[in-house]
Amino acid sequence: MGHREDLLAGAKRCLYEKGYMRTTARDIVAVSGTNLGSIGYHYGSKDALMQQALLESIKEWGNELSAALVDAVGAESAPLERFEAIWTRVIDLMESHRMMWAANFEILAHLDDLPEIHKVLAAAQDEGRSGLASVFLGVPEEGNEHLTGTVGALCQALLVGVVRQWMLAPEAAPTGRDLAEGMRLLMGGSRAAG
Repeated sequence: MGHREDLLAGAKRCLYEKGYMRTTARDIVAVSGTNLGSIGYHYGSKDALMQQALLESIKEWGNELSAALVDAVGAESAPLERFEAIWTRVIDLMESHRMMWAANFEILAHLDDLPEIHKVLAAAQDEGRSGLASVFLGVPEEGNEHLTGTVGALCQALLVGVVRQWMLAPEAAPTGRDLAEGMRLLMGGSRAAG
């Protein structure tokens, strides 16, 4: 690897180990085995490097999730079965990406002070919604703006809520089965007590 790749790998490691706000340029250099000048040369600034590290981490999680879902979800599955299978896989992947999610939540508290990150994450949010709609409905990402704004937004809201619950108390967080049952009851209008 060259310095550029080493810096990015070091920044991701620092993101996971120290968090976004506590990582310094010196931390990245120490982990990556590079020098301070290489950050400016390759990325312009430590903030730009950390932004790239965060986006790469989110993208890696999305790619890993997509790959895991290929085997988990059959196109012939009933919608509720598909919903449960997808959520089961999403929840299974949370442990391996816990620190990426922690960094995301950390950054949310500082968005007013990070306008560039705010802009990048807002754009990534739209891309995430499109991907989620595609995965949950089994449709192409392109040309489905209505589904992105409805199904994608709903799935993203569920994702953030499930991640938060899982991070606070994994043993009490909902499973894919719990979410599917909740959706079945909600859509059926059942008032039965559990």
